[in-house]
Amino acid sequence: MIKEVPLWEKSNLTLEEASAYFGIGINKLRELTNDKNCRFVMWCGNKRLIKRKLLDEYLEKMYSI
Repeated sequence: MIKEVPLWEKSNLTLEEASAYFGIGINKLRELTNDKNCRFVMWCGNKRLIKRKLLDEYLEKMYSI
């Protein structure tokens, strides 16, 4: 039996997981990760994965998004 890894232990999150974890809408996450210089997105083909720790650091410094 495969045990599912909790979100807070994953290093990369899907948009849906990141939305649930951070409380940010999927459309806002897409908007933030569309920038080609975005440090907290990793592309796996056409799929976006959010680097959890880097997005956490980014959000710590932001006043609003």
